[in-house]
Amino acid sequence: MEHIQIKKLVEVIARTLADDPSQVQVNEIIGQQISVLEIRVAKSDLGKIIGKQGQNAHAMRTIVNAAASKLKRKAVLEILE
Repeated sequence: MEHIQIKKLVEVIARTLADDPSQVQVNEIIGQQISVLEIRVAKSDLGKIIGKQGQNAHAMRTIVNAAASKLKRKAVLEILE
């Protein structure tokens, strides 16, 4: 259940940043110790998700790590083209 919450959190943030929210896809791969969250967006939104000098990506990774550590897990956020 808590994995769904982190995935949903990432989805909401990415959709808010994207010009075309319908193209946002978040996939979560759950391992024993770590979860990998993959974000796919429209090519035109890739720059917005990453942000200037990677600021948006860094901020999202910080939020994901904070949420995961609260659940005593580790998480990695990957932005895929």
